[in-house]
Amino acid sequence: MPEISVVSDRLRTRRSRWVRLLFVAVSVVALAIIGLRGRLPDPREFTDALAGANWGWITGAVILQAVSLACFAFQERHLVRALGASIRHRRLFAIILARTAISISVPAGPAVSTGYAITEYSRAGVPREIAAVCAIVSGLASIGGLTLLYAGGGAVLLTHSSATSLNWQPLAVVLALATLTAAAVALGRRLPSRPFDLGNVPENRIGRYVHGLLLSARAAWHAGAGLRIRDWCAVVGYSAANRLTDLLCLVACTRALGLQISLITLATIYLGVQIVRQVPLTPGGIGVIETALVAGLTTAGATAAIATAAVLVYRVISCWLLIPAGGVAGLMIRR
Repeated sequence: MPEISVVSDRLRTRRSRWVRLLFVAVSVVALAIIGLRGRLPDPREFTDALAGANWGWITGAVILQAVSLACFAFQERHLVRALGASIRHRRLFAIILARTAISISVPAGPAVSTGYAITEYSRAGVPREIAAVCAIVSGLASIGGLTLLYAGGGAVLLTHSSATSLNWQPLAVVLALATLTAAAVALGRRLPSRPFDLGNVPENRIGRYVHGLLLSARAAWHAGAGLRIRDWCAVVGYSAANRLTDLLCLVACTRALGLQISLITLATIYLGVQIVRQVPLTPGGIGVIETALVAGLTTAGATAAIATAAVLVYRVISCWLLIPAGGVAGLMIRR
């Protein structure tokens, strides 16, 4: 009888996991339909465009998106090692895949995925303080990687066209964020090991919670600022590579649908969308990113049907397929 009970519990656990995974998949499809409703062209033109796609380019887009995820995983591995901890490669990649799925599928996804990553790093043996530092530094490195990519793209654009054709507003926003990040790191390096005294622990529950958050933030800030310059360069470089391969994935998707828009134009569209997606209007930017990309491609000369088909292929590879894959990775971590 005990053996039957154990088997029954395992079957119920597996069934509940698959139900949760199915719920996530259905939710993603529903969000996609709501976000794209009224924005798709004639269905026949759309399906004809998809049917004529070049599968060689689509395969290349899938590989590029896998490389993009790998760059993020290498960035996290480098951070963990630089802070004196370690984690198995397979488990690290599973956590990266699961947190990416969370980030693009739930409201306030980036914040939720950050909390999830800290918890799973701690379960894997990484001290919680180091896990918090990794989360904070990853966010700052993302800003640095975007800045590096934007600055490099701007330099290339300036060598191919006049300065008046460059939209400096998004670049100004990114550079301002990068400047604040650099200032925070520089200030953290100049402060002593105990930058400020938080005083005694409050007696009430809310006060203790806020006090604990401030202590964790102080420790994470100081530890992150104490990273070596070469470690900062490495994580920013991995972040830039993550963005670049994602951009090349978009390029491959447009080539798969026969669009011959120049790389510079596509990079301008992509970087503009990266600024838009920083405002979390919908989970994963569903509906917002698609609309912005389709608008950019049609402005560049593509028809609505082909532009929508290219964006759909790109979003399936870079977003919608990652959600069930991340769900499976999360279940594997729990096992």
